[in-house]
Amino acid sequence: MHVSARFGVVFFTICGYGGHVQALEREIESQPDVWRKAAEVAPRVAEALPPAGARLAIVGCGTSLFVAQAIAGLREAAGGGETAALAASEARLDGRYDVVIAVSRSGETTEVARAVEGVADGTETIAILGDAESTVAALADRVIALEFADEESIVQTRFATAVLALFRALLGADVAALAAAAERSLGAPLPIDPAAFARFVFLGTGWTVGVANEAALKLREAAGAWTESYPVMEYRHGPISASGSKTAVWALGELDPSVLTSSREAGATVVETGQDPMVDLVLIHRSAVRLAKAHGLDPEQPAHLSRAVVLQ
Repeated sequence: MHVSARFGVVFFTICGYGGHVQALEREIESQPDVWRKAAEVAPRVAEALPPAGARLAIVGCGTSLFVAQAIAGLREAAGGGETAALAASEARLDGRYDVVIAVSRSGETTEVARAVEGVADGTETIAILGDAESTVAALADRVIALEFADEESIVQTRFATAVLALFRALLGADVAALAAAAERSLGAPLPIDPAAFARFVFLGTGWTVGVANEAALKLREAAGAWTESYPVMEYRHGPISASGSKTAVWALGELDPSVLTSSREAGATVVETGQDPMVDLVLIHRSAVRLAKAHGLDPEQPAHLSRAVVLQ
């Protein structure tokens, strides 16, 4: 890790990885090593992150917002203090928070840059990025650049899970064990053939609601699939009515079994792997690629998307 100061901004930069062949699949397969690197980095960046008790807002867009939701759930459950996950375009950062963390792989997303610019004076800003030379990096007080996790692909996989692995390591999770489990899941058969289904529902609770949202986004982006995500108990409040034999319901973590029973009774296929939800996300990444190819789509070129949303 390279640490340097420039114009009053502290940079934490960790380098790695390259290559150009089948970028998305290569990046999916690299996740166990990326998680290990994130865990190694965690003690060295801990002082740059807010202490327990600080009122924290985490802002992002798309995948970064869903990672923020997962981190917020984990931090609050661990007693770390009030943590809000906010869409960058909707965030009110008028001084109610002690620290604002902006998450952005590219560091060029317009809404994230505007959110950081709009943070009230006296509130510290920290950016977690894949690029230390980006627009958001220049705006933040501190930058944690996980350059080893940056990606070529439009569809995010390893950068998102690296950020999550970083925070889980800081909160005491055994990331080495998670990485080993993810490694095994890369070589294991998928729990379902995604091409056999027309609708995918991802259910979570607590921090895994963010993981469920991200899982649904991956199949939507890469394969144009009909996907939904809910806090588990909300699924029975209307959405279950659309379930049928072509519906796959994927449980992320330990969920209320009655909801899963109701899903089966509605004709859906329920996926319960018993694995950590972050490990399940690797299986879901693989499923997204498999489904895209089954539909004759190129997961490297998702429709109407670019690597970063830059507004005029």
